[in-house]
Amino acid sequence: MGQILKGAYDMSLYEITFSPTGGTRKIAAIVSSVLGDTKTVITLLPKDSDYHVWQFKPSDICVIAVPSFGGRVPAVAAKRIQCMQGNGANAVLVCAYGNRAYDDTLLELSNTVKEAGFHPVAAIAAVARHSIMTQFAAGRPDIEDEKEIKTFAAAVKKKVISGNDMEEVIIPGNKPYREYHGVPFKPDADQNCNQCGLCAKECPVGAIDADNLTKTNTEQCISCMRCIDICPQKARKIDKRVLDAAILKMSTVLTARKKNEFFL
Repeated sequence: MGQILKGAYDMSLYEITFSPTGGTRKIAAIVSSVLGDTKTVITLLPKDSDYHVWQFKPSDICVIAVPSFGGRVPAVAAKRIQCMQGNGANAVLVCAYGNRAYDDTLLELSNTVKEAGFHPVAAIAAVARHSIMTQFAAGRPDIEDEKEIKTFAAAVKKKVISGNDMEEVIIPGNKPYREYHGVPFKPDADQNCNQCGLCAKECPVGAIDADNLTKTNTEQCISCMRCIDICPQKARKIDKRVLDAAILKMSTVLTARKKNEFFL
């Protein structure tokens, strides 16, 4: 297990992420690199894992990171977090968003982890490359972001190790949460598909038919873009006309550099 500090105040470090295209995991890893030299990594992506096996101690610290999907926590990630037993473990919350806004994601994440028994002590809303319109926030988190995140993580580490002022962190957001009904971006396989089956195996919600990889259950698909990201043949794509229309519509909102936000 990862140790933050040896001696009188021992704690194990865990990195718990739902990161279909890697941006969320990248931010969580920056935070974890400051909190400890070693860590236990828990990914919330596998659809067949038993997340009930994870039980934590009050002395542990858990970096819990999710992307913002339409201003909300991905429902499947929330469900898997709630299978865990936090038992009072300190939680550093991370929301990665694609340069638009994170809306109620952090507040929902905070409430989700509290229901699972974690104690939120800090939170970050940080920008990562947009998972669908990838030209927006390309390269983020960048060097400037990393410096900001590491500075904040150092303050979090000091707070946790000292044991002082461990009140629950105050996080912005609204309840009822922002409504989210999904987006019309459902990847399909093209003629380059060689039937390797990796997309079906790795889809976090099982929306791709393993016996017919060209078939995607559009009702089940959460548009996380994991299948596009991992396809060795780059054979999975979303409708270019729909994507181009979305890029044109969102370009004014997504172009200006958004700032990371920190809560301690």
